[in-house]
Amino acid sequence: MNMLVTDSEVALRLTVFLSVLTLLAVMELLFPRRSLILPKASRWFTNISISVINVITIRIVVPIAGVASAVFAQEQGWGLFNVFDIPSLLGILIFLLLFDLTIYFQHRLFHIVPLLWRFHRVHHTDLDYDVTTGNRFHPLSILVSSVIKIALVFLLGPSVVAIIVAEVLLNATSMFNHSNLKLPFKLDSLLRIFIVTPDMHRIHHSVDEKEHNRNFGFNFPWWDRLFGSYLDQASEDQQSMKIGIKEFQDPKLENLSGLLLQPFRHK
Repeated sequence: MNMLVTDSEVALRLTVFLSVLTLLAVMELLFPRRSLILPKASRWFTNISISVINVITIRIVVPIAGVASAVFAQEQGWGLFNVFDIPSLLGILIFLLLFDLTIYFQHRLFHIVPLLWRFHRVHHTDLDYDVTTGNRFHPLSILVSSVIKIALVFLLGPSVVAIIVAEVLLNATSMFNHSNLKLPFKLDSLLRIFIVTPDMHRIHHSVDEKEHNRNFGFNFPWWDRLFGSYLDQASEDQQSMKIGIKEFQDPKLENLSGLLLQPFRHK
C-alpha cells in the first residue's frame, strides 16, 4: 500500500512538473523579461540533467523522503498532528505555512554557513535566469534539504495529502518565480501579496552580494517582509541587472561536470 502511494506521488509530481515546465517555457518565449546570453539548448540540458540526478539520488540515498516519511510518522504516531485532533483541511493549511517558513530559514542558512553555501552556490552561478534555474541545485544541497524536511515531518506528523500538496506547490512555484516571464507591473504588484513573483526573486540572483542576500522566499512573500529580508527593487532595472556570482562568470564552467564538481574545486 505504501509503495502504491509513493508511486502515485511520483506520477503526480512528474505530471505537474512537465505541465508547468511546458507552460512556462511557452510563456517565456511569448513574453520574455530578459534576453538570454547563453545557448538555451546546452543550459537546459545541464539544468534538467542535474535535476534528474537529484531525483535519482534522493530515491536511492533517502528513500524515506516525501510521502514515505509522512506514512512512517503516522504509523509510529509521531508529530503534533498525530497527537492532537486537528481537522484535515486546517492541518494541511498549517503544514503548508510551516513548511514554507522552514524552507525560508533553510534558504537563509544555506547563504550563511560557508560549507552549505558552496553547494547552494551552484544554483546561483547560472548566468541566465529562466524556468530551468528553479531546478538547478547540487545533489548534496538537495540531500541536506531532504533531511530538514524529514525532520519537520517527524515533528509535525502531517497527512500524505499535505506532503504531496506542499512538494508539488514548492516545485511549481520555484519554476514560476525563476521564469523569464514578463508580467505587467500592476499584476506583479498584486501577485506579490500572495506569492513570490519572478521580478521579486530575480533580485535574489543579482551579482550584487547585498541583493542576493534578500528575497529568500519560494512560495509565499510574507516571510521576507516579516523578517526584514524583503527588497522591492534592485539597484538596476530587471533587463540590465547582471545575474550570477562575480567569480563565476565564465560560460565554460556551465556544464554538468563543472556544476557537480564546483563546490570541491572553488572556494
